[in-house]
This record gives sequence, C-alpha cells and structure tokens, in this order.
Amino acid sequence: MIAELLASRIRDVPDYPKPGIVFKDITPLLADPKTFRAMTGEFTRHAREARATKVVGLEARGFILAAPVAVEAELGFIPVRKAGKLPGAVYAVSYALEYGEATLEIHRDSFQPGDRVLIVDDVLATGGTAAAAVEAVRRGGAEPVGVSVLLELGFLSGRARLAADAPGVPVTALLRV
Repeated sequence: MIAELLASRIRDVPDYPKPGIVFKDITPLLADPKTFRAMTGEFTRHAREARATKVVGLEARGFILAAPVAVEAELGFIPVRKAGKLPGAVYAVSYALEYGEATLEIHRDSFQPGDRVLIVDDVLATGGTAAAAVEAVRRGGAEPVGVSVLLELGFLSGRARLAADAPGVPVTALLRV
C-alpha cells in the first residue's frame, strides 16, 4: 500500500525546529528512487483525474514534488514563490501565519484561459499556504482543480480551513497523521 511505503520513508525529527515540534523529514523518501517514483505516480494520477493542464508547486519542497509530476503528466509547471523571488509582473497573495504574515507570488502570465491547475505541496498543516495558492491561481484566471499533498497533519485542521477559504477545491493527501 502506498501510504505504508511513504510512511516508512519519512523520518521524525524530534524538537526541530524548536522544542516540542516533531519535524517530518521527507529527505529519506526523496533519496529512495522507488518510493519517489511511487509518490510521483500518485500525484500524476491526481493530475490526470482532475484533467489538469498545469501543475503548481509551492516553494520550496513543493517544487521538488510538483516538477516531476508535470513532466510525467506532460503538463506545464508553475512555481509559486515567496515575495520578491520572481522577476516581472506578479499576483501577490498575503496570508496569516501563527507568528505574522507571509506573501506568495505567481507570474501574471502563468495561465491561459481555461487552464485547470493542480496545486502540489509536501505538507498540509494549517491550510494558510494552500489557501493562498488557490487564491493566486484564481487571480491568474485559472481554475484550481485540486490540492494534493504528500502529508496532511490532520490535528492542525488545514482541510477545514481550505474548505472554508477555498470551497469546492478537493484536497487529497497521500498520507495523513
């Protein structure tokens, strides 16, 4: 089963980045080509089932996951970056964090009319970043057809926030904890 395989390659790092936090390290998964390929295959299936025309990856680990999906599905890859990292005209979406505010940006010319976009990231935590990505895609004139993540931290209720902030956008997680 894919969830068991993925879980076996994700390492818990206690007290990182601060005491009391258990960081989910995906680098062992990325280092294992069979597991990385299996994960990419699942995300590619999500893209095809949603009839996506583009794949968005969220900075930074989302780039690592989304780019091979775009290649495998023969779709365009669009990076969503932190503020100030993209040249040219952008749409910017700010969102609240526990400790302040952050901003995501996407190039204004990323999408064509009718584009259907799958958003891929490593972790769904509180849902703020994913909701901002959905808004950025919408500002770009495209239709977000799903958010697919490797790992959902269910105890942080990100799925509920996305349902409230981005109604109608399905969320899929390959693994939930």
